[in-house]
Amino acid sequence: MKWLTLILFLLPVLASAGALVPAGRIVWKSDAEGFGGLSGIEVAGDGSFLAVSDRGRFFEGRLLHSAGRLSGVEMTGSTPILDSKGHGLDKRNTDAEGLAMTPDGTFFVSFESNQRVMEHAATTAAAAFLPRDPAFRTFKNNSGLEALALDPQGRVVGIPERSGKLTRPFPVFRLEGEAWTVPYKIPRLGEFLVTGADFGPEGRLYVLERDFTWRGGFSTRVRRFEVTDDILSGGEILLETPPGRLDNMEGISVWTDADGQTRVTLIADDNFNLLQNTVIAEYLVTD
Repeated sequence: MKWLTLILFLLPVLASAGALVPAGRIVWKSDAEGFGGLSGIEVAGDGSFLAVSDRGRFFEGRLLHSAGRLSGVEMTGSTPILDSKGHGLDKRNTDAEGLAMTPDGTFFVSFESNQRVMEHAATTAAAAFLPRDPAFRTFKNNSGLEALALDPQGRVVGIPERSGKLTRPFPVFRLEGEAWTVPYKIPRLGEFLVTGADFGPEGRLYVLERDFTWRGGFSTRVRRFEVTDDILSGGEILLETPPGRLDNMEGISVWTDADGQTRVTLIADDNFNLLQNTVIAEYLVTD
């Protein structure tokens, strides 16, 4: 089976000086079963990655680089996400959105529609359900735990897509044993909604956000926060693109490559829409 990548010319973006340096952008095309709708991604130091689709599939592959820039992608596998009984997900259970992975390869997936978080030992392993917080039932059908991450202490952290009001911050849920707490909140800044999150190797929280207008299309923003003793601070804008520059960026992975360089990889959910693309964009963290 042939996998196609289309290399795009680099276009300028709005970003704070010296924070993120563009390091390549591609459109990933594939005729694999169920390809598309990629909403979460985790990248390892060798460029291998795992992504989840909102139609209930895992996609595995490797990011290719040339002269330090993202130059292509190679798919190595695709499997259905399994439920707790080892069966493929169906109906309203398929909408996977967030992805987080431990160093030993255990990973967690958050879902909208049927709001929950599942744990897997491998892509072919049956799921185990994490406890559900009563607040999950209050999330709108398409606005659940869009972002999932593991903090430096290895605790699962989830952020819903919507806060409910422009003046209301986004709650950050953290699993403490068998119960979820909300130790801090992400200040809301304008119309942007949360679509992804990851903790960098230095321990700071990177939050991916998206805005959309019918006239201009999608805008992308990445903010970075310090988290110390359950106190959130900072909120530096590392990246903010004008409408239409990228696509519906929903997944973020902050990782360190073989040369010790920290990279931010973003992936787009194409919504299985012919007018959208599965864009992967990469940036170098310089401070």
